[in-house]
Amino acid sequence: MRGFVVSELKHHSQIPLSTDVPEPKAGPGQVLVDVYSAGLNFFDTLQTQGKYQHKPPLPFVLGTEFAGRISKDSPIPKGCPYKPGDRVFGASQGTYADKVAADVERILPLPDTMSYDQGAGLFITWPTSYEALVGRAELKPGEWVLVTAAAGGVGIAAVQLAKVLGAKVIAAAGSNAKIDIAKRYGGADYGVNYSNPGWQKEVLKLTGGKGVDVIYDPVGLINDSLKCIAWKGRALIIGFAAGTIEKVPMNLVLLKNVSLVGLHWGAYSTELLLIKVSPSLFASGKAVPVTYNQIFSLEKLSDGLAAIERRETWGKAIARVRDESNAKL
Repeated sequence: MRGFVVSELKHHSQIPLSTDVPEPKAGPGQVLVDVYSAGLNFFDTLQTQGKYQHKPPLPFVLGTEFAGRISKDSPIPKGCPYKPGDRVFGASQGTYADKVAADVERILPLPDTMSYDQGAGLFITWPTSYEALVGRAELKPGEWVLVTAAAGGVGIAAVQLAKVLGAKVIAAAGSNAKIDIAKRYGGADYGVNYSNPGWQKEVLKLTGGKGVDVIYDPVGLINDSLKCIAWKGRALIIGFAAGTIEKVPMNLVLLKNVSLVGLHWGAYSTELLLIKVSPSLFASGKAVPVTYNQIFSLEKLSDGLAAIERRETWGKAIARVRDESNAKL
């Protein structure tokens, strides 16, 4: 089968797609899934170089998020609610391939209303934003939220969730085009371009001089954003997509009486979070997974990861492994 195999740690652009990869074998409590779409993540670019916190032993197949169907030759563990042909989405190491072995507890049924492309970006992106805003920041209706990289995968999910929770949302991005994406697809109330000097003044003006109650930052802009945080505000540290881990002047934290709140999504039961957030939210149409308008083939996977590195993408970038029209067993 095809697979993006990392045999030695190097940049993804130096790793070719393999066409003779052995098919995975399902272990205890696992099923085999035919991958139709796989979600691209920034951490994939780090994992190929050994710079990500999760370091699978070499060689390994890259990729974590997927949507597909239970394979016709998959074993079905005792108590497993799925059967061959069922549409599912989930997470497992090795999704940039034709087939992946996945723990039953790490997959969920793909709603009939969703495409494989939409489902491929659900398992990590949405629970991350949900737990950050609900579990960690304890966001309340009427509060102000600033979302950096608001047009990105987790960013646009955070914008939608914050709106559903009754917040007033300011989308921050590095271009006016991405601000427009966050407004059009995410429903953000306002937008600020953080490539403009002094952008924090615009945030303060929008909030009547108060500042934002919650900062949601997957980029590494905490220091800049603290200039427009409210008294007793909460700054959510989601990631460091800009490539630099910040050193925050702790005197600012003290003087502004604010909280720095971390989120390590891997420490949570993603399945339980999704059960909380997804059925009513997606069924109601209040939130819709947003996918980037260029879909990458498995052969062009490195192009997609490079586009993420260059911050060209918005929404969730997707690699289409199989065409949905061939979805019959």
